[in-house]
Amino acid sequence: MKQTECTTILVGKDASLDGSTMIARSEDGGREIIPEGFELVTPDKQPQHYESVISHQKIDDADLPANPLRYTSAPDVSGESGIWAAAGINAANVAMTATETITTNARIQGIDPLVDQGGLGEEDFVTLTLPYLHKAVDGVKRVGYLLEKYGTYEMNGMAFADHDEIWYLETIGGHHWIARRIPDDAYVVAPNRLNIDEFHFGQDGFMAAEGLEKLIKEYQLNPDRKGYNMRHIFGSSTIKDAHYNNPRAWFVHNYFDPEFGGQPSDQDQPFICHANRKISIEDIKWVESSHYQDTPYDPYGDQGTPEQKKTFRPVGLNRNFETHILQVRNNVPDEVAGVQWLCFGPNTFNSMVPFYTNIKDTPACFQTGPKFDLKQIFWLNKLAAQLGDTNFKVYGELETDFEQKSLAQCHFIQHETDKKVAELSSKEVEEALTAANQKMADQVYNNTVELLGNMVNEGHNLMTLKFDLLD
Repeated sequence: MKQTECTTILVGKDASLDGSTMIARSEDGGREIIPEGFELVTPDKQPQHYESVISHQKIDDADLPANPLRYTSAPDVSGESGIWAAAGINAANVAMTATETITTNARIQGIDPLVDQGGLGEEDFVTLTLPYLHKAVDGVKRVGYLLEKYGTYEMNGMAFADHDEIWYLETIGGHHWIARRIPDDAYVVAPNRLNIDEFHFGQDGFMAAEGLEKLIKEYQLNPDRKGYNMRHIFGSSTIKDAHYNNPRAWFVHNYFDPEFGGQPSDQDQPFICHANRKISIEDIKWVESSHYQDTPYDPYGDQGTPEQKKTFRPVGLNRNFETHILQVRNNVPDEVAGVQWLCFGPNTFNSMVPFYTNIKDTPACFQTGPKFDLKQIFWLNKLAAQLGDTNFKVYGELETDFEQKSLAQCHFIQHETDKKVAELSSKEVEEALTAANQKMADQVYNNTVELLGNMVNEGHNLMTLKFDLLD
């Protein structure tokens, strides 16, 4: 079991609507449904001895520091292939999302091959990193250390955020890595390719595995006459990229800046970009749900040919199993700064919920079980999306109304809770935030049930198996 297709969005604090840092990713999979949950990992639940399920890599106990922090996670609930914690925010208000599966090329694989025995992967990184971070840059240092010592068997990207900074790291071969700080006024969209382009060794805002610059020169890996473009050096530029990866970035760029232009298959779309406005939570959710609306490539649209509708891979699709926006807010008390916006299932038929992370537990309907159960919102969202997919023109408007209603209600609860906690003790704050999370989860669950009821009512007369009685 492997989650291999995701879309990452990063937004610096000066590029966001409310001055928060935001790192987001849709966690996508393959043909098999992968149920995802929402859990709180307290220090006593953090592994003191660790062995990967997939690779059987054992981590030296000395590399599992004492006094881990509490953190939230969005794990695969079956546990069959390991934890796959995916994303969360810890007690120091440091956020991490991992991982974005990315591309590579034969040149670097011939120098530093992916490890074929042991090594770390997406299964491991959040569990081995997030509970030990006090700043975003600590995540780069921690993962860099783990990669150089234990290696990896796959190419991955991951992001870290705190109140002030966002860092994005990509693995290079079996043991090397690069990382770049995202400028405060910029945003990033990172699909399933190696994404970091312009790179400056030794400058602030750039970090890399020791000896990487020397390796590039020694093996004559740089195709450019000036500077370093890491996507050119270590990444790919394939037909698959032109149909699977680049169009997603192109569509998001043109949503955030309509003057971006270009073509869907363009290979050299920039990593660091600037929107024509400040970016909201709703903007990120919209692009994570997008399917080339108002273009010939929209599978639900009426502009293109059947062939065009299947030309490019959209961001929102049936294989979205969990999507998060990890928001570290400024201008609020630290106790309420960390918010893990979360939704399950295909993003075309769900709504984000802004869960506080300074809590005692997570809502039961978001913890999820491995078997179909309509008391759990993961399975409820899957059902809504599969029914909605049968006639998007009819059901799409119902979903829009449902999502607007749900977001408005959650915003209201969040505003009221933010005001309330200013007068509470630390213990009372945790209890109040846990209660607020439960209230939002219940509201969105009930709204989703209502959405399904409205879809059934609308779809009753659209069934093929019918015969009108006209007597």
